[in-house]
Amino acid sequence: MPTIRFKALEASMSRSVREVEAPSDKISDYYGTNVFDRKAMAEYMPSDLYKTVINSIENGNRIERKLTGNVASAMKAWAMEKKVTHYTHWFQPLTGTTAEKHDAFFEPLNDNNVIERFDGSQLVQQEPDASSLPNGGIRNTFEARGYTAWDPSSPAFIIGKLLCIPTIYISYTGEALDYKTPLLKALNAVDKAAVDVCKYFDKNVKKVHATLGWEQEYFLIDKALFAARPDLVLTGRTVFGHSPAKGQELDDHYFGSIPDRAHAFMNELEIECMKLGIPVKTRHNEVAPNQFECAPVYEEANLAVDHNQLLMDIMGKVARKHNLRVVLHEKPFANVNGSGKHNNWSLSTDTGVNLLSPGKNPKSNLQFLAFLVNTIKAVHDYERLLRACIATAGNEHRLGANEAPPAIISVFIGAELTKMLDQLVKKVRDDKALTADEKTELKLNIGKIPEILLDNTDRNRTSPFAFTGNKFEFRAVGSTANCSSAMIVINSIVANQLKQFKKDVDNLIAKGDKKDDAIFKILKKYTIASKNIRFEGNGYGDEWVKEAEKRGLSHLRTSPQALKELGSKKALDLYESLGVMSNRETLARQEVANELYANLIRIESRVIGDLAKNHILPTALKYQNDLIANVSGLKSILTDKEFASAAKVQREMILEISKHVEIIKTTTEKMIEERKRINKLENPEERANEYCDKVKTMFDVIRYSVDKLELTIDDEIWPLPKYRELLFNH
Repeated sequence: MPTIRFKALEASMSRSVREVEAPSDKISDYYGTNVFDRKAMAEYMPSDLYKTVINSIENGNRIERKLTGNVASAMKAWAMEKKVTHYTHWFQPLTGTTAEKHDAFFEPLNDNNVIERFDGSQLVQQEPDASSLPNGGIRNTFEARGYTAWDPSSPAFIIGKLLCIPTIYISYTGEALDYKTPLLKALNAVDKAAVDVCKYFDKNVKKVHATLGWEQEYFLIDKALFAARPDLVLTGRTVFGHSPAKGQELDDHYFGSIPDRAHAFMNELEIECMKLGIPVKTRHNEVAPNQFECAPVYEEANLAVDHNQLLMDIMGKVARKHNLRVVLHEKPFANVNGSGKHNNWSLSTDTGVNLLSPGKNPKSNLQFLAFLVNTIKAVHDYERLLRACIATAGNEHRLGANEAPPAIISVFIGAELTKMLDQLVKKVRDDKALTADEKTELKLNIGKIPEILLDNTDRNRTSPFAFTGNKFEFRAVGSTANCSSAMIVINSIVANQLKQFKKDVDNLIAKGDKKDDAIFKILKKYTIASKNIRFEGNGYGDEWVKEAEKRGLSHLRTSPQALKELGSKKALDLYESLGVMSNRETLARQEVANELYANLIRIESRVIGDLAKNHILPTALKYQNDLIANVSGLKSILTDKEFASAAKVQREMILEISKHVEIIKTTTEKMIEERKRINKLENPEERANEYCDKVKTMFDVIRYSVDKLELTIDDEIWPLPKYRELLFNH
């Protein structure tokens, strides 16, 4: 009788490709049809109400409570025309996923009838439980009340027959319990700080938007094979599995022809994304077998975050229709590339200027240089906080694994921009004003920046934070992450730095310096102060680890080490001074992150123990018994001399199996005892540290012996689908 594994393979091979036709040959015909966007609002709202809502979206002005009923009526009319029956406040709790509670569009009447109802109060606010979702001690179990509140800047959308209204999520006492609330505050902070700096160069700038373009990497695994791997189902990664004879070493999957089944999935995914206004533009095979990537056109950061969270949810739903499963874990398979989510970040003005893209004249390029240098200085000063925002159990497997940036934060800007900054440092004097000739020469060099970037800007895939021509690419973000985590930090530290820049420049101007001289002097000062964070070489080399230590840069190898920074005075002061998060909110996030880390390692430990004791060891002993029976049979029919030679291999295999069985059993039992001890610890940070240092270290010991057994034991009885089946089944 075939094993579960072979039944899974059999089921997998019988899958047919599910092709779905787009509603129209032109994407423009159905793009955003399930979004209550400006076009829909203009159609369903009176013009004065429409202008009020647009003003709120663009300028952050409040919509008067008395007008929200009219907004709700328009939204309901639009949704019900599309056969929608329920609505939900769609929010992003600290689980990293999204949450929703559905309510029907109806209200009971006294005569046992009902009417469709959705008013302003239901649009603006709802009351979900605030104690059952992660809160970091902000809410007790008996303090259940919390609120979701409408975010007008992100449009409502329809999934199936459900109207989804993007919202923030706060406690009864007003503390943020989600990602969106501090993100909106961080975006507001960088807007105000950047506008103030822009005034040095263009008095017409009134608004600066942070923009984000994410790149989502993922694996596609057959549904039946996925279900036959309890570790994939419960943890998102394979805790056991020997490398196949062929992996990614031929580089034949990267940018290769997309397999039909994956292409059909991508096609339907893109159709659903387009209906929801998610501008997914790029798709391709990634480096590892069965690994893929999709990426959109960049958008305003808050909307881009919402779209990425929505995309990850849609991916799972669409994959199921194709008898596939999407695996988003940062490192689901050993010895092949894991998955990241590069965050491409920039700042754009309401006058249409990308502040991290050089312009056509020295003045615009000096503005570019100001924002470039200030961003580098911000990363230099808060590199530990940037490391903390990407610290997760999954990303810990990936960082520094010769496929992703190392755990040391550094900035890459390219050789030519480095020369430009060196010239700035060399030519600008702190004690004197620039002469006319010096200023002209400097501005001429600055004027050449577009040509420099066009011809010489390269990409350094080993750099966690790389300048790529008109944006910074934060490459260390994990594939499962909510982009808000990185965006809160980046926008906060840049806002803080721009505020300091404005203060420093104004101080010099007040002392008599001309504006350009003051800007040049402060940029020189910042360039020198942040020089140690800039690195152009190979981030994977051991030499960089030693060099980074000399430069005073942090090397926070584990997540618990990195998460300590969230509780530092520096981090607490940053968020509180900008109004992004109170100390209590920041410390709550630190507690949640430590709890999540410890819980994920605990779950992985349980899965390893279950598979080892209930699947691997029984299989190993069964095969060992077969070998023992074989040896006994040989002994019964051969002479002693013949037997010594004929049974040599079998006896060696029996001893080899015994060795690995003992390692697996003793290490698993030790791991379980450690887990029991750690679970009694009350402090989340202590639990996270202990799970990292005492439990996780045993995973590889157990895995090594299990993977050796996989190569030894009869393939027919091995209980788990192997890597060659999971990664090469298209």
